[in-house]
Amino acid sequence: MQVKHLLLIAILALAACSSNEPVDENLGEVELYQQAQADLADKSYTSAIAKLKALESRYPFGRFAEQAQLELIYAYYRNMEPEAARAAADRFIRLHPQHPNVDYAYYLKGLASFDQDRGLVARFLPLDMTKRDPGAARDSFNEFAQLTSRFPNSRYAPDAKARMVYLRNLLAANEIHVAHYYLMRDAFVAAANRGRYVVENYQGTPSVGDGLAVMTEAYRRMGLDELAATSLETLKLNFPDHPSLEDGEFVPREKEADSRSWLAKATLGLIEGEVPAPERTQAEEDVRRQFQRAQQELPEDIAPEVKDLQSEIEEPEDRERSWWSYLTFGLFD
Repeated sequence: MQVKHLLLIAILALAACSSNEPVDENLGEVELYQQAQADLADKSYTSAIAKLKALESRYPFGRFAEQAQLELIYAYYRNMEPEAARAAADRFIRLHPQHPNVDYAYYLKGLASFDQDRGLVARFLPLDMTKRDPGAARDSFNEFAQLTSRFPNSRYAPDAKARMVYLRNLLAANEIHVAHYYLMRDAFVAAANRGRYVVENYQGTPSVGDGLAVMTEAYRRMGLDELAATSLETLKLNFPDHPSLEDGEFVPREKEADSRSWLAKATLGLIEGEVPAPERTQAEEDVRRQFQRAQQELPEDIAPEVKDLQSEIEEPEDRERSWWSYLTFGLFD
């Protein structure tokens, strides 16, 4: 779809959302409800929202008040106002917990979160939902879970369960994307933890094999061969056709980062830059200070013996080398 079409849709949507049609103050309860129903049938959701809100405020104890609150949730949902739909659903559930149609409020609340990331752009562009922020998907899963647990015999429960399966697969795939991001950043502990979380909490999803592959790769990069072997054997046993396995051998997905200097990369390794000496860490400095403090507190009768022993095991300090030593590569020092 061309860009101008998307801009036209966005302008129309903003115009529809910004319109605030006044409601005739002389309309009675029945007339307001009938006109709101007509607007819903014509998909004029903005106008329906205005009439339903007017009906509830003018006749809070009328015979259509509860039904207007319930249909207001639907109107907000269809008007692509997920936050307003969820707020209206929460209000209805709080005010009418024993209403015979309260399960419908739970269902619409889950739908509002389910479609929150699927706006106009997502409908016309091929976006990968597994790479989006999983917050709305997690909220939708929890809301559908409340519906199915509180109202297992609801007419909306089967559809909610089917959507929960999809959402669970989506959340597991999102965890795998995050794990691979950590692998690319050499954050191997975080990557292994994400992979293990998928294996432990998303059993039955297609991402379990990916979680085992991430664990194998992360453990190998950390040098934990035993844990890597265990993860690899589990992967081979349960997912022998996984893409990371070629002829039974594990093939890492992420390449190891090149830590060479720019000069070494530019000369294809012919000129290697000097490797800088590692700086002392804070922990090493603390240990050195503790040793010096303990040495000062030694009794006088054994202090000379310890110093003599220390001088024998300490490495000699660097000294200047002669030109002859450099010429013979230190063979005749």
